[in-house]
Amino acid sequence: MRKWWPLVTVCLGTFMLLIDVTIVNVALPQMAVDLHTSFTALQWVVDGYALSLAVLLLGAGALGDRSGHRRLYLAGLGVFALASLVCGVANGDAMLITARVVQGIGAAAMFTTTFALLNGAYQGRERGVAYGVWGGVSGAAAAVGPVLGGVLTEWLNWRWIFLVNLPISIAAIVLTLTVLRADHGQRKGRFDVVGTLTFTVAAAALTLAVIRANEQGWTAFATWGLLVLSALAMVAFVLVERRIEHPMLDLRLLRNRSLGGILIAALLVNVAAFAAFTYTSIWLQSLAGLSPLQAGLTGLPMSLVSVVISGIAGSRLHGKSPRLIIGTGMLLIGFGSALCALVLGPGSSWPALIAGYAVIGIGVGLVMPTLAESAMAAVPRERGGMAAGAITTARQLGFAIGIAVLGTVFAARAEDHLTGSAPDPSGTAHGLAAGQAGRIIAAVPETARSAVDTALRGAAVAGLDAAFLVAAGAGILGGIAVLVLVRHNRPAPAAAPPASDDRAAQQAAVH
Repeated sequence: MRKWWPLVTVCLGTFMLLIDVTIVNVALPQMAVDLHTSFTALQWVVDGYALSLAVLLLGAGALGDRSGHRRLYLAGLGVFALASLVCGVANGDAMLITARVVQGIGAAAMFTTTFALLNGAYQGRERGVAYGVWGGVSGAAAAVGPVLGGVLTEWLNWRWIFLVNLPISIAAIVLTLTVLRADHGQRKGRFDVVGTLTFTVAAAALTLAVIRANEQGWTAFATWGLLVLSALAMVAFVLVERRIEHPMLDLRLLRNRSLGGILIAALLVNVAAFAAFTYTSIWLQSLAGLSPLQAGLTGLPMSLVSVVISGIAGSRLHGKSPRLIIGTGMLLIGFGSALCALVLGPGSSWPALIAGYAVIGIGVGLVMPTLAESAMAAVPRERGGMAAGAITTARQLGFAIGIAVLGTVFAARAEDHLTGSAPDPSGTAHGLAAGQAGRIIAAVPETARSAVDTALRGAAVAGLDAAFLVAAGAGILGGIAVLVLVRHNRPAPAAAPPASDDRAAQQAAVH
């Protein structure tokens, strides 16, 4: 049994950092009430974590090579634990958002070392078993996140979704010090500081621009200024990566059509499949009357279906064309989101989501296990790890931007619906998106509450319909891109392998 303790140690950190991506969703309405937060702040509670995790994955890999993987994993655990404590005691939205960003930094440090630590602990068949268990734990985190968040929020308080990380982090730190091999010697690779900074600025400015557009409009100076800043930072990132000796992303890989199609799917899959969950959770709790636990349980059927399909796809479809598997999966995710929009109505509750969620779950089960493997197969072997790392980054970045885009769509459509029936359509729509429907209803005379409740239900469903339709478009677009661009054949090995890039193999996409 002792030989499996390194696996337990790595899986503890992985489970904790991935569950924090989704565990927050069901607690957002209570956070909004307790912290008197705005809609923008509510988005950043989710986006701050996902964005910092996404933009630092590639750069953190190089840092792990230079400083040591166990050392970086320990540092990540420490940062994650301290940030979780600050989240749990936060007395305002600024403090909570800042701590969430720092949490993402710790998560990136842990996530980027995962495969290197497993490679150092296991060989041969045992390594395959370790990867399989790690993949199962990663998949379970997505299913358990909303449910655990509901349990902690309903039975204790939303602060416990962060405080529960403390004992897990302490256990992981103790295990890391006792069962993982110590780092020896200087590792190859140099931390790409300039590339990391320029990529971070580009991604953060783009996400903030989408959120600002919801408040001030797309023609506002602040919105366009952020878009220009994002574009300039991305140009700088490209120039840096083309000239640096050890880039964190070899831009020549993007010339590969197959990898390009897979990257598009990775960027869009979380938008299509998961970004709308933030707003369905708010709707279910603030208007449909569900508890946090009940709201979390509505997503469980989708997660279970995806796990079952993932297992079937892994055993029955291994070696089949990734073009068909990923392309079909993305189209199913798109159709499932469209089905949610079609079935939802002003009088709907959670049963209206089940059919669409089931179809989305089938698509997720096909896409997720295949993305990283297909990306690695689409490029020369010595660049396979870097390709898998790019896929992981694209997925997390897509989730962060997707939350912002769908939030903007939700609020804009709800505002249109409320125009003429509410004295302040914009403020009411933003309050609705922030989970403050109860406060809005309580603020009007009792004789008018029934009419206001009806108007809010109609506006919320209109916003969700629009969000699901955008998600459906993202899924269908991703499916078409894969079917058109991805090829089945594997490339020939490169004639002269460049410097080893083992560190990027740690960043393979999550099943």
